[in-house]
This record gives sequence, C-alpha cells and structure tokens, in this order.
Amino acid sequence: MSFRITIGKKIGFGFGILIFLTLIIFVTTYIRLSESRTLNDKINNIYSPTTASLQELRFMILESTSLIAKWPSEPKEDEPFKLRLNHIMDTAYPELKVRLDDMFSEQFGSEKDSIKVIFEDIQLLFNSYQELKDIFYSFESYGDLQNDFLAGYMLAEGGDIDIQSKKLLNELDHLILLQRKQLKSQIDFMTESFENLQDLVKYLGLFLVLGGIMIALYTTRSIVKPIQNLREVLVRLGKGVFPRKKINEGNDEIGDMIRAMNNVVDGLKRTKDFANEIGTGNFGSVYTPLSNSDQLGHALLKMREDLAENERLLEEKVRLRTAEVVQQKEEIEQQKHKIEEYYTQVTDSINYAKRIQDAILPPERLTNELLPDSFILFKPKDIVSGDFYWMERSNEKVFFAAVDCTGHGVPGAFMSIVGHANLKNALQRTGGESPAQVLNELNKGVSETLHQKEEGSSSKDGMDIACCALNYSTLELEYAGAFNPLYLLRDGKIEQIKANKFPIGSFLPGKEESFTNNKIQLKSGDQLYVFSDGYADQFGGPKGKKMMYKRFRELLVSGSNLPMREQCEKLDSFLKSWMGHEEQVDDIIIIGVRV
Repeated sequence: MSFRITIGKKIGFGFGILIFLTLIIFVTTYIRLSESRTLNDKINNIYSPTTASLQELRFMILESTSLIAKWPSEPKEDEPFKLRLNHIMDTAYPELKVRLDDMFSEQFGSEKDSIKVIFEDIQLLFNSYQELKDIFYSFESYGDLQNDFLAGYMLAEGGDIDIQSKKLLNELDHLILLQRKQLKSQIDFMTESFENLQDLVKYLGLFLVLGGIMIALYTTRSIVKPIQNLREVLVRLGKGVFPRKKINEGNDEIGDMIRAMNNVVDGLKRTKDFANEIGTGNFGSVYTPLSNSDQLGHALLKMREDLAENERLLEEKVRLRTAEVVQQKEEIEQQKHKIEEYYTQVTDSINYAKRIQDAILPPERLTNELLPDSFILFKPKDIVSGDFYWMERSNEKVFFAAVDCTGHGVPGAFMSIVGHANLKNALQRTGGESPAQVLNELNKGVSETLHQKEEGSSSKDGMDIACCALNYSTLELEYAGAFNPLYLLRDGKIEQIKANKFPIGSFLPGKEESFTNNKIQLKSGDQLYVFSDGYADQFGGPKGKKMMYKRFRELLVSGSNLPMREQCEKLDSFLKSWMGHEEQVDDIIIIGVRV
C-alpha cells in the first residue's frame, strides 16, 4: 500500500514549517537575551565594582604615603594623621583586600596574578612604613639627627618608600587599565549582540513571510490541480470525452478546503504585516489571532511583548548610563577649572618670585664695569633658580662668586635670597680682607639664619661656592671655595685650584672650620672660570650619560682663543646639543673672566 499525502497532512506540514521558524526566532531571541543578561550581571557585579575598588586602593596608597611623610615631624601618638595611617594599615586596607580577593576569585589569568603581586608589594610598603615608625619609637627619638637622616633617606625621592610606592602605583594603574578594557569589551560585546539580534529577527521574519507565501502557493496548487483534473475527467466522461466544466465553490469538503486555504492565506498576509511592524519597532501594532488555538498568532503576540519590554529596559539603561556620563563629565570639568586656577596662581607667584630674584642679581652695567672682559652663563632649571652669581668692589679688589644653593626651583630660590643677603653682609663685616674671611663669615651667617647652631636642628640646607677677589692693578687673585673649584686656563692648559670639602652652612658646635685663602699671581691673558655642578652633571649625549668635568674642561680649552661672549655662546650651544631630548637636571651658572 503506497503512502498517501492527504490535504490535511499538506496543510499540517505547511503550518509545521511556520511554527518551526517562529520557534527559531523565539529560541534565538531567548538565548541572546540570556547572554546579554549574563554579560550585564558580570559588568555590574564584577568589572565595575572591581574597577571602583582598585581606584579606592590607589587613593589609599597615595594617602598613606602622604601621611607617613609627616610621621617624623610630630612626636604625639594621638595626632589625627597618625591615627588615620594606623586605621588604613590595620582596618581599611585589610577590609578592602578581602573585597578584592572575593572579586578577583571570579577572574582568571594575568589579572588574578597581578592582584597577588600588588598585595605582596603593599605588604612590603607597609613593612617600610613600620620600619620608619619603629625609628621613632619614643618621644625622645624625635629630633635625633640620625633618626631624621634615616627617615629622610627612606622618604626622599629614590628612597625605599618612594620606589615602592611608585612601583605599586604603576602596577595599580596597569591593572585598572586592564579592568577598564575588559569592561569596555563586555559592553561592546553586549551592544553587538543586541544589534545581531535585531538583524536576525528582521531576516528571520522576512524569511518566515516568504516561506509562508511559498507554502501557501504550493498547498493551493496541490489542491486545485487535482480538482481541475477531476472536473475535466467528469465532463469528458459525460460527453464521452474529458469535459471541461467550471465547478463553483460549494459547501462540500473541497469548498471547505478552498475557504480554509483562503483563510490561511489571509492569516499569513496579516502575519507578514505584523512581523514587518514588529521588525521596524512598532510594538503598538494590532494583531488578532485566527482563533484561541492559533499558536503562531499567540507566539507572535508573546514575542511582541518580550521585544517591547526588552527595548524599554535597554532604553532605561541607556538613559541611566547617559546621565552618569554627563554627571562625570561635569565633575571632570569642575576639577579641570580648579586645577587651571591653582596652576595660574602658582605660576604667577613663581614669576613674581623670579622678578624678586632677578632684582638681587648684578645688573649688566655693573658686570661690564667690574669685569669688563667676561661672560656669565646663567640657566635656571625652573623659572627661579637655586644658583646665583654675585660681585662687588672692595679695597681695590673685585669680588665675584658663583653660588650653588641646596635644591632648585622655589626652595633653591629661597636659599639664594638667604645666601645673597649673608654674602653681602659678610663682605661688609670683613671689610673685603680676603675671600676666605668672607666665606667664614658667610658660613656663620647662614648657620645662624637657618638656626643650624641650635642643638637638635634637622636643617641640612647650605650652599657650595667659588669666591674670587681680583686686583686688576697687581693682577693678584685670591680664591676660596666650598666644594666648587677654580679653573685657571693659561697657555692652553687648565690648572684646578681645589676648594675646601665642606659646604657653607655646615656649622657644627665645637667643630668650626676655616676656609683656605689661595693667592695666585696672574699674567695678562689668563682666563678664570668659576661654576656650579649643573653643567657637568647634565645628562645627554648618544648614551644618555653625564657630561662630566673632563669633557667640560676640554670644551673650555677648545674655545679659549674665542672672545668671552663667543665662549658663552659656544658653551650654551654645546649644552643644548648635548641635552637633545633630555630635561635639564639642575641649575647652571658659569662665570668666565679674561685678565
């Protein structure tokens, strides 16, 4: 017995395909929405909190380094900053560490290893904090010079705490950047997933409509053709031939089948229109199922409700995210304005300080009068300088000096004011007897000004200096120096007159030292050079190393036949070429004199 496909089976097969396509759309939508929900949970519960906690940890490290820097300055244990630092080390950080452990337990790979390394580095940093705190174990330990020196070494740039904190902040910045990249990647993936879902629904909906039409045509033709064959057979049989007679639609089974098919076609057309409306985002489109048992119609209605709800949720999320971004942008703009105001105030103050510092330097008129054949190369590292030059006439001698104060920038500029005032007073008190006597008086004056004579003083500020007194009538030169030597260039060779190996401001009770006064008989054409260490210590060249004094001396010898102004230009040009892209590391002062 051959297998027979009835009309009912054909119709059932057509509807089966339509329902199958609808289920594909529904299942695909459900899977994509589930994936998006999972991604959203990861964003809200893992990546965003992790990034915020890492930012909190970074701020905690910055705060702790600023608090530990103040520890040696205050002996009281109940100072708020000490209590705050202890709270960070004993309570706040352990709690944050537990939270981060829980968060990173959900992650794998380099991030998990990175947070372990960061925790180890934090422990090393806190151990360094504890070492510094242990130095000041009692009230009497504060003010001890050795303790202050140890603490200063640990806290200074390049010290243990500075190196550890910078390394830790770099590691935190790297990990925060990785977390932000992962967060952005998840958000981009979720956005792409929704866009793909939209395209999939659109194309599957179109395929559903086209497939339905094709099935309807196939089903219609499969019914009409047998009926036409039957009609022709009946007519022909009645006349002895195959007659042709149109059979009108009646209330028989074939008529019911034709009417049912028309209903199916009408229903498919409405389904197509509804699917197109949903695909364009018109979720208010009206659709009435064929009957209460119309599974396709109810599935489409359910799909419309789900898509409408999903779109509403997405729009709400976008609105919230947009509001957050706008708020963050406003906060950033406010902070930017504050920073710009602070920067302007600080820059204005420093520029004003530069005008004050320029006022104490010898004017060009005085330089040309006292040292007619000379040059001065003066290059501050910052706007204001810790190096300065000085000259005055006393007892038929021209006193001139190149001074290098502790530090550079604003701190160095303050020291230069102290040095200039005391240098001028020292010349007046000694009556211009000799450079050595001037430096002895300068040493006392600086020590008294900075209270370095007082017992327990922690001030280590001072200055290096090369001071000369030149008698143009007798060509006799006197020189005294603190660390900074004098170069005498004669007949193409440089003779170095060494300085004493203790700086100005190094007064110690019971250990007063006197500076050596060197006398030199000059000849016409001799060239003198006094300077700070900034020029020779400059990094640069092809290997990024220091220039060093040997290269500096060779440069002076190579330009000794040039006029003094051209020597200055040559030194400046070589310095710029040597530096290349390197930054200037220190203030620079060079005084050259030809007799």
